Amino acid sequence: MLLCDKPAGITSHDVVAALRRERECKAGHAGTLDPFATGLLLVLLGNATRLSRFLTELPKTYEATAKVGWRSSTGDPEGELTRTGRIPSSLAALELPTGRMRQRTPMTSAARVGGERLYRKAHRGESIETPEREVEIYRAELRGGNHLGYFSYEIECSAGTYVRTLIETLEDAYCVELRRTAIGPFSVYQENRELSLERVAELVPAVAEGLR
Repeated sequence: MLLCDKPAGITSHDVVAALRRERECKAGHAGTLDPFATGLLLVLLGNATRLSRFLTELPKTYEATAKVGWRSSTGDPEGELTRTGRIPSSLAALELPTGRMRQRTPMTSAARVGGERLYRKAHRGESIETPEREVEIYRAELRGGNHLGYFSYEIECSAGTYVRTLIETLEDAYCVELRRTAIGPFSVYQENRELSLERVAELVPAVAEGLR
């Protein structure tokens, strides 16, 4: 398993395709990142691709930057931006919710509906009622901000959480930057970027079960 640091502007599929060509073997990832997002992408090579389902459900940690006083049609920098000028008057108003909640899947997400990625439907101008899912926000800490309306957060959440949707609970705000720093016990900052399946199984007991 490779611990990749995906840059902004490319898809998770692009990263996997490049590694597939480089390593000349089957490759897949365990959890998509949106094109505007950066950070940790777990890439599985060869027969390890069959273990993806044991890794996708691990909790995730993100660093997110919200821009307040603006709204985005997609909740991120790629949408149509509208300036509202409404800035929260207190730090309490900038707190993100925690605990269990239901989120509706964004039209611009990489989730599949009817066998097709939602963002492909959105690019054609289609709009459908997307599915809802229950997620859990374990921690959402406000880390800083400035007079220009940018506020940074560190968020730890369950698999399947849309951070941009969480940011939109601030109402006049959208997620301008998003970086995934950890997936379960794996960090984007750790030195060893290539792990054997034996080491992965030590860190994730479910993988050990899958190898049996």
